Amino acid sequence: MEPQHVLYCGVCTMPLEFCEFSGTQEKCREWLKDNHEELYEEIYEVQTLTEKLETTTVTGEGDGKSDRTFVKDKSAKLEAKLERENKKKMSSKVMIKRVERTKRKRITIIHGLEIFDVDLKKAAKLFANKFACGASVAKNNQNQDEIVVQGDFSDEVLELIMANWPHVPEENVECVDEKKEKKKK
Repeated sequence: MEPQHVLYCGVCTMPLEFCEFSGTQEKCREWLKDNHEELYEEIYEVQTLTEKLETTTVTGEGDGKSDRTFVKDKSAKLEAKLERENKKKMSSKVMIKRVERTKRKRITIIHGLEIFDVDLKKAAKLFANKFACGASVAKNNQNQDEIVVQGDFSDEVLELIMANWPHVPEENVECVDEKKEKKKK
């Protein structure tokens, strides 16, 4: 028995049969037409013929086009929502702070990874195992989750983020050094 070859869409990254559920149907169709014209004709030309048969057999008011426009409107809204989320992701920053505690003790705080769909608990465990120190997920003053790593690992954390989560753009990662102000007597 031969292994089956599955072609994935270049737009929604789903198998071609599931492109209609992705919300980017029009872009998926264009991509398929540009890259695999024979498959496009096989999949979508057959669909358009069956749609025509359905619209001619539908009785009542209209010819069934209102249903298709509703699906197009819904997919356009979903597509716009996905674009807004993507813009928000690309404009957000991942902050790596090095905070000085007492004397020469420091901690490293990583904030903003959850925006890029990174599981914070798994990331904290990865940091703890990699650096052989304590790392946990905690809430900050704004009630947002952040990872607190015991020790000064800001440079190593940046390299580890780039290695394990390549979908986080490097230009969106910012390192900050936060020092305590010394009290004057």
